[in-house]
Amino acid sequence: MNEQAPVANGTGQAPTGGRSVVPVDVVLVDDHLMFRTGVRASLDARVNVVGEADDVESAIARVRALAPPVVLLDVHLPGGNGGGGGAEVIASCADLLATTRFLALSVSDAAEDVVAVIRAGARGYVTKAISGPDLCDAVVRVAGGDAVFSPRLAGFVLDAFGTVAGDVAIADDELDRLSAREREVMRLIARGYSYREVASELFISIKTVETHVSAVLRKLQLSSRYELTRWAAARRLL
Repeated sequence: MNEQAPVANGTGQAPTGGRSVVPVDVVLVDDHLMFRTGVRASLDARVNVVGEADDVESAIARVRALAPPVVLLDVHLPGGNGGGGGAEVIASCADLLATTRFLALSVSDAAEDVVAVIRAGARGYVTKAISGPDLCDAVVRVAGGDAVFSPRLAGFVLDAFGTVAGDVAIADDELDRLSAREREVMRLIARGYSYREVASELFISIKTVETHVSAVLRKLQLSSRYELTRWAAARRLL
């Protein structure tokens, strides 16, 4: 086990786009020191690593001691009881899920790994092929309450939620509230696409995407992208 003292990679408030923003504190959990070092080097001033852990036991202790807004968590970790890995860490910290959100960061894109950590309570899952800026985007979004998935993995999550929720009849009046364009935006957002990715996919501006998302949430009486993902999955709209 190789616990390290908290180290910050940002100081105070960081200027971003002419504004001062408070960096999101995270605990980084992975059993490979070289990978943790690489992640640190890839993060920008929006994310502040306050602690690290390299196995199940040290991860649980670190998360409980620091209670960070976000935990970047590998799926496969040594230690623990029964080889639960990342899912075991989340389950052991279930009482903290209201304020501490888990974002899985793994080399694995296997459906069983994705579904296991999401069912345990993770708010997102991205693969280690992600770029530094996109990882920072994901951390900030998860800290804000959104669900974040690499687009290719979203289908696993949606299928799993659909299985749990069962076939819920689509209420025509709910969908009728949305324009055709709003439905397109809703589906992509619910799959975990970023605003930038939606804009590229639909050939519209990011500002237009933001406007459509606000309208969708308002019309469906939802408060976050996380709720939108669950809403769309339960109705098998994706």
